[in-house]
Amino acid sequence: MKRISTLFVPIVGVLILAAVVLRPWVVVTETTQAVVLQWGKPVQEIKEPGLHWKLPWPVQTVVSLDKRLLDYDTDPTIIITQDKKTMLVDNYVRYRIVNPTLFLQTVRTIEGAQTRLEDIVYSELRVQLGQFTMTQIITEGRNLIMDAVAAASNSKAQEYGIEIVDVRIKRTDLPPENEQAVYARMRAERERQAREYRAQGEEQAQAIRAQADRTAEIILAEAYREAQRLRGEGDAEASRIYAQALSSDPEFYAFTRSLEAYRNTLGARTTLILDANSEFLRYLDGPGN
Repeated sequence: MKRISTLFVPIVGVLILAAVVLRPWVVVTETTQAVVLQWGKPVQEIKEPGLHWKLPWPVQTVVSLDKRLLDYDTDPTIIITQDKKTMLVDNYVRYRIVNPTLFLQTVRTIEGAQTRLEDIVYSELRVQLGQFTMTQIITEGRNLIMDAVAAASNSKAQEYGIEIVDVRIKRTDLPPENEQAVYARMRAERERQAREYRAQGEEQAQAIRAQADRTAEIILAEAYREAQRLRGEGDAEASRIYAQALSSDPEFYAFTRSLEAYRNTLGARTTLILDANSEFLRYLDGPGN
């Protein structure tokens, strides 16, 4: 009995070691899928998560593949548009492995799949973007174009067990050798527009100044006419008052007129040589003369 118990521990250890080495099972998680290979050839696909049994190694081996949505950021590529403009397009691809057996038989690895995807997507980008102008690609037409690229690329990717879900442009730019020429054209165009705007502004300024000068002349003419009218009315009113004063008291009128004449004529350094009987000196000789 003691001998049996002594042998039990080594036997159990050997069995455990054999199980670890031979691995007659495969564990599939929620995010993976597996392909069972028998002597290197695929014999079974396992997509359901859990513990699954297989023949021990080396008869059967397992290759695990991701079944989640994968992203691949492709290298920027040069595209020529319909209007013969050269663009540098930077895009990305979202895809998943839907047929793991076909995937292993064709591209084998994720790196191999990405190489094929880059060729497929670049080819479709060249075809689709070549049918549109640069303005259409940059503005309103981009989404429709990329949907067409994704659909055409997915059709070709099916033969590798891959489903392309989406293709999108991250950034569009000009090749470095074309940037300076484009910037020069942009500067020339902006300078032309600036000269045009300045000329239009100067023309409008001259028209405004001419209108202002014409309005000022009209205002001055009307003001002068109104002043002359008021001056005439004032002179007429003054004449009326003088006439009224003369008719009511001729002597007082003559006296005030003489005082006004003295004020306008005589000054501190004024010298007059007049006859003693001059009418001008009438009120200087004294009242009642």
